[in-house]
Amino acid sequence: MKKKYNISVEATLEVIGGKWKCVILCHLTHGKKRTSELKRLMPDITQKMLTQQLRELEADGVINRITYNQIPPKVEYELSEYGKSLETILNALCTWGEHHIEKVYGDKFSVLEESVLNEHLK
Repeated sequence: MKKKYNISVEATLEVIGGKWKCVILCHLTHGKKRTSELKRLMPDITQKMLTQQLRELEADGVINRITYNQIPPKVEYELSEYGKSLETILNALCTWGEHHIEKVYGDKFSVLEESVLNEHLK
């Protein structure tokens, strides 16, 4: 049986919805990342949740998991070509978030963590 959506944004949110997926994808727009790098960039995510979200994004074809045959094992994640098509959406979400922060808090620098994702704001 085919899935039915009431509105197409439901399909988008099925893939990138939730608290962490967009954050993971935003980090991956800046290049490949190892799981430990992502965990360091998102200290509030649990290891279990990070692993689950990465698996779901990979299953949806939005990210690639690259395994290097070495000891110790090395795994990196990157946006797939399909995932790169989300960059415009992710950038728009970041821009809206900046405006929202300014509206609610006034000074965005008082509430935004220092991060490579926020470098362009300085």
